[in-house]
Amino acid sequence: MARNLAEREGRMRYAVIVLALACVVATVRAQEKTETGPSNEKAQKTYKEGMEYLHERRTDAALDSFKKADKQDDGHCLACQQKMIKYGIELREWKVAEAAAEEMVAQAQSPKSVALAHYQFGSLLTQEGRDKHKDELFTRAHEEMLKALAGGVKFPAAIYADGLVLAQLKQDDAAKARFEEFVKLKPEDDPDRQRALRYISQPELARARMAPPFAITTIDGQRVSMDDLTGKVVLLDFWATWCGPCREALPHMKEIAKKFQGQPLVVLSISLDGDEQKWKEFIAKNEMTWLQYRDGGFTGSISKSFGVEAIPHTFTIDADGVLQDEHIGDASIEGKLKKLVSRAREMQPAATTGQ
Repeated sequence: MARNLAEREGRMRYAVIVLALACVVATVRAQEKTETGPSNEKAQKTYKEGMEYLHERRTDAALDSFKKADKQDDGHCLACQQKMIKYGIELREWKVAEAAAEEMVAQAQSPKSVALAHYQFGSLLTQEGRDKHKDELFTRAHEEMLKALAGGVKFPAAIYADGLVLAQLKQDDAAKARFEEFVKLKPEDDPDRQRALRYISQPELARARMAPPFAITTIDGQRVSMDDLTGKVVLLDFWATWCGPCREALPHMKEIAKKFQGQPLVVLSISLDGDEQKWKEFIAKNEMTWLQYRDGGFTGSISKSFGVEAIPHTFTIDADGVLQDEHIGDASIEGKLKKLVSRAREMQPAATTGQ
């Protein structure tokens, strides 16, 4: 059970890196060699074996195969290295992930691919630093981010990531400067820009386990972002109409929504349904009157950012946006919610006074 929890946390950590990389990966891949498997025949066989292990959910064995395939390919297998980083983070095999990141840096050629490689290495070191609580790793991450920005490539994600690293080093003035730089490069409705503004005013939050930023439009046309909900406790409920345990948990979720109505708490149900019409009909039939959004499946952007791989799955987020609890299944969470709502109420007068 403990290992499963660690792996879920690892997937969530990696998801944050993947989302941050998304803004530049498409550009780089359009100009660079497509990520393919190894060219060596033995390495190809080993790589295929690793993919089969992944299908069987034998992640440890898969990681060993990707390491072996990369070695058989003389350290030139980009796809192997990407998987070594991904599953190295998940399994907290940091040496393996670092070795792969170093190989990617060594092989990068164009200014964009060099910047991306240093950025990915810096992101990895940031996650390792959070896991091990070592300033030395954050210092190395900062150095990698500086290298990512040194080539003159426009790279807002690296600016933002460097702000996070500087905050971890408690260099709050330097962190604020990075976030201010980032804010100037992003449109007003960008979720990451909203988060950066919060870090400028409260740099200590950049050191917390914050819920990933997102912005959605709910079934009734409301635009909701994670940072718009500051000051309120948020209960994220991942579910689907085709999920039996989710349907069984529905009365409990309705009870929570009713019990906390009028209090500083927001329930947001995120459906993994593929059929929009069926989803809408189910919501209407079951009088699910709280906020509803359809993410479309486990590959949806919100589901991926939270590392959701099983439902029902809930996340409890406090009034500052910090992740507090995670549950798979229909767990009893009212006690925790009451405590968080009580704290949110205490924060409200102070927030009003400060306006």
